Amino acid sequence: MQPLDGNVLAGVLSDVFSFEPTTTPGRCETCSDVAPLGQALVYGHPMGFVARCRSCGSILAVVVDHGGRTSFAMRGLQWLRVGDDGGAATPAPDAGTHDGAGGAPALR
Repeated sequence: MQPLDGNVLAGVLSDVFSFEPTTTPGRCETCSDVAPLGQALVYGHPMGFVARCRSCGSILAVVVDHGGRTSFAMRGLQWLRVGDDGGAATPAPDAGTHDGAGGAPALR
């Protein structure tokens, strides 16, 4: 099966997020590649999409449509940077550091 362009996710994810998801950078949990979601390799089928890392092929996200409801899982993303300056794919400074409260890595 040939992958689709990651921008195919724009329509379905615009219903879920209030920002443009395909230009938003994210970091792969497996290889730490940082890229806009629109650069992911996407495999589609009638029920939804699987987005894979452009670098290592690991699953970044899964979008499933079931009965008019959309489920979205981002297990393969360490973070997804929202409110960036146009979605430039540059790593966040100290992206691996914690928020100081013992929680997840801070989003920047």
